[in-house]
Amino acid sequence: MSLAKTLVEQGFNVNGSTTSKDKLMVLEQLQIKPFLVVLNETRISGNYSGFLTESETVIINMPPGLRRNPTKNHVTEIIHLMQAIEKHSIKNVLYVSSISVFENETDFPIITSETEPNALTNNAKQLIEIEQMLKANSNFKTTILRFGGLVDIERHPSKFLSGRHNVSNPNAPINLIHKTDCIAIILTILKKELWSVTLNAAYPKHPTKKDYYSSYCKQKDLPLPKYNSSEESKGKIIDSTTLVQLLNYTFQVEP
Repeated sequence: MSLAKTLVEQGFNVNGSTTSKDKLMVLEQLQIKPFLVVLNETRISGNYSGFLTESETVIINMPPGLRRNPTKNHVTEIIHLMQAIEKHSIKNVLYVSSISVFENETDFPIITSETEPNALTNNAKQLIEIEQMLKANSNFKTTILRFGGLVDIERHPSKFLSGRHNVSNPNAPINLIHKTDCIAIILTILKKELWSVTLNAAYPKHPTKKDYYSSYCKQKDLPLPKYNSSEESKGKIIDSTTLVQLLNYTFQVEP
């Protein structure tokens, strides 16, 4: 919603999909042309044809939903969408992925845009398959954008960790990004028409999990988390240099 509102403000004609009839009027009031579109493992339904017709670019920004339904095949959902995109002659696809496609390791490897995804969780394996599938499709150009952990005023990880015990990986580096930067990066990709690339996006400072979350909780007068240091921490460092160079981008908000 925040992204769509910004795109409208920037002069883009924006179609917005929702699975909820109640949100159709909300989108319309924000000058986002609303479409009821439902995607599942068996098919895509609703007015997806109207949603895609006369559009040049599709931004796929949807959670896989595997926490709620671990047995779901999210890949087949995207296949149905991809087939619809092909039929409607869409030129560009921006797929919002996640840095979770990279494994956490004890030596905290530096992950660049050239690093091959290697995570083995169900969620990560499905995201990796979707990334590869979209990039291999010659009917449109795909840019993959992998975000770090999302932070904004309403959503800060420290609020969830505050007061918790046995928090793992205290010495691992953090890889966060503020929602303001997420939106600004997407907007810059669209304006510069940067397609057929893969970008990692995380704020370029990586204090340890323990230092970062404890400091935030102290500032906000929240109960401190308690960490489990009995096992060696695992993590990674997300390098956003390629994004910064290709987009001439400067991160705006430190998480």
